[in-house]
Amino acid sequence: MQKQLRRRPLLLVLYLYIILACGVLFPNDLEDEGEEALPVPQGIESPSAYVQTSPTPLATTPQKIIPPSQQQIYHGIFPGGISGEESDISLKDLQTYEQLAGKTAAWVYFSHNWYEGHDFPLDTANWIRDSGSVPYIRLMLRSSSQQGQPEPLYTLDAILSGEFDADLHRWAQSARLFGSPLLAEFGTEVNGEWFPWNGTWHGGGRLDGYGDNNYPDGPERFRDTYRHIVEICRSEQADNITWVFHVNNADIPENAWNQLENYYPGEEWVDWVAVSVYGAQTPMETEWQTFEEMMDKVYPRLTELAVDKPIIVSEFGVTANNPHGDQAQWADLALQSLIERRWEKVIGFSWWNEGWQNDDNPAHDTNMRLQDNPALAEVFWRRVGQDDHVLGRLKLSPP
Repeated sequence: MQKQLRRRPLLLVLYLYIILACGVLFPNDLEDEGEEALPVPQGIESPSAYVQTSPTPLATTPQKIIPPSQQQIYHGIFPGGISGEESDISLKDLQTYEQLAGKTAAWVYFSHNWYEGHDFPLDTANWIRDSGSVPYIRLMLRSSSQQGQPEPLYTLDAILSGEFDADLHRWAQSARLFGSPLLAEFGTEVNGEWFPWNGTWHGGGRLDGYGDNNYPDGPERFRDTYRHIVEICRSEQADNITWVFHVNNADIPENAWNQLENYYPGEEWVDWVAVSVYGAQTPMETEWQTFEEMMDKVYPRLTELAVDKPIIVSEFGVTANNPHGDQAQWADLALQSLIERRWEKVIGFSWWNEGWQNDDNPAHDTNMRLQDNPALAEVFWRRVGQDDHVLGRLKLSPP
């Protein structure tokens, strides 16, 4: 998501995180809540110095997430707060959203920002799992939440050179020992210049600064970095991770070298393909595009790029209080098209349920939260909560 505007100072909002300590239980099949729960291994402490060793095999083969049937679709959520920080999620906000939507979340989406720490986000992943959902982690190697600027520390070159390999190995070890399914992505909305892994900040369309002289340097650096991270996780046998390649629906900047296709790491390194599709993100925006218009443009590109990969809409939303359109109506039409499988390969979606402040004028605040718009909540209750084709738990392969 592109958050371009300055936020005014906020009062800190205290959230109560409910986290179980040891002996966490996780259902063997998330779709069947009545089955006996099995014990799950806990995470590991990060050692002061990393020494790579051969991972000890787990007792059972990790379960993998499988697509739903052709008539079904997964329902996930980003249960954000009002701070604008993309790691600001809580059990309370998840439960409030689920109650309003009338359905549990198959996955819970959140950011793991490395400016907040490098260790695998075990506490957050644990409470998400305890709630019955699968953690979906945005692996955000960045120094701050500021957008539209180069990254001074976690550059693609630095990651590729191995500067953070020790941290990534430890992260992968903890992900593996988490023991149950995870969704993860690196390079969120990579074809959008607001994030520091976009090619704009890494050579752009140059051909002579890195790798293949026939391939634009910026996308090529990203592609190789994504592969590097996945290969590290695989070397640690973190096979419980479903890897997601996540793009924005529009290429920004609109240059040929920045087309989403150029960033694709390849079928060997990607399990699912994801796309963000947002309408107006602030009340001040003058353009009002429907979800269907935007999705119809990007969907053929995704299916041609990754012929055999499932697609999810990992982020979608639109703000309230924009004079050019109605939030609830926008969401109603979007959900209808998604649930009816207008785009056949799209197997899931997650609404971006967040609010944030853009400047000193409260009328300019962005608000996509069901909690704050009864009409929007009614749409989700009717479209998501009352439709059995919308699944609130993921299907898993046999253990």
